[in-house]
Amino acid sequence: MRAVVYHSPKDMRVDTVGDPIIEDSRDIILRVTSTAICGSDLHIYNGFIPQTKPLVMGHEFMGVVEETGAAISTLKKGDRVVVPFPVACGGCFFCSHGLPIHCEESNHNTYGPEGGLLSQKGGALFGYTDLYGGYSGGQAEFVRVPYADFGPRKVSDRFSDDQVLFLTDIFPTGFSGVEWAGVQGGETVAVFGCGPVGLMAQKCAYVRGARQVIAIDIQPYRLEAARRTTGATVVNSKEVDPVDAIRSLTEGRGADVCIDAVGMEADRTLWDKVKNIAHLEAGSTSALRQCFSAVRRGGSVSILGVYGMAYDNFPLGQIFDKGITVHSGQAPVHRYIDELIQWLDEDRIRLDDIISHRLPLNEAPRAYEIFNEKKDDCVKVVLQP
Repeated sequence: MRAVVYHSPKDMRVDTVGDPIIEDSRDIILRVTSTAICGSDLHIYNGFIPQTKPLVMGHEFMGVVEETGAAISTLKKGDRVVVPFPVACGGCFFCSHGLPIHCEESNHNTYGPEGGLLSQKGGALFGYTDLYGGYSGGQAEFVRVPYADFGPRKVSDRFSDDQVLFLTDIFPTGFSGVEWAGVQGGETVAVFGCGPVGLMAQKCAYVRGARQVIAIDIQPYRLEAARRTTGATVVNSKEVDPVDAIRSLTEGRGADVCIDAVGMEADRTLWDKVKNIAHLEAGSTSALRQCFSAVRRGGSVSILGVYGMAYDNFPLGQIFDKGITVHSGQAPVHRYIDELIQWLDEDRIRLDDIISHRLPLNEAPRAYEIFNEKKDDCVKVVLQP
């Protein structure tokens, strides 16, 4: 089969690899009908998260069941499903407590309680390096899905792939930032980053009743995407100080909730780059620091952007003085996905309007390049095998 294979930073290829096979009675084989490139994939593409050998990429995918293992009774050949991006068993301590992203059974090589940069990670993720289980991902014609009696969800034929594909990751991830902050209605929510996750967080904030959503980015085309698809008030942080802008819109207090949907690949100053070298750091915490400044006293900050290591000068004193509640981590997709499917059934939210590019799988290397370099006003790429 054809699959998108990571070889080294900036070197993605569409290779011919072996077809997946049933390896466990709880497996299914899925024929992939749609898959997407996620901003998290760019962390591997750019070398921020290391991978030393070829790996089939992709954790946002859906398709049609081709084959089932002997223990699978809830799915059959021909069923159309979306697949949550964490690989989770459904029965361990963390899965039983609504935290499938920390599954104790799926990541046999590097799982552990510490959560370090190069060891002791959480549960496995599809197509996301050997640190996270080394599972082949779904940017391919076929994929093996373990624990398929727990993860995949059937989707109605009334929806196109584009309308449901993002249930796999970015929709539940955006929702997580809003849910963790306890948005119930009437709040001002500031979302730093207007990439796919940021746009989903903005949409979810409105569905949950936010009075005002403020979208911050440095790319005019992404700000326009926010204005067009979410209706948010937009702030270009290259033109104005975003903290000042947010305070001016909130009677000087700051936002009730700030969501970091940028992570460590935020735009870096020269000083950031010097500190990276001095402290052996990668990337920047500039977006996160702005969140801590822009949130009101007693407010909440949700961290959805990926940070892969420890960082110097973390503003713990500011967090303490302002009484900020901080939530962070990967989205527990299995925990939220059924509620979010109901949102779609009730036409409460639209997902497909953020797609800017639809390309065949064999153009994946170019797709990664344009997404990474923000060419051609690229917001979100969907690949079709």
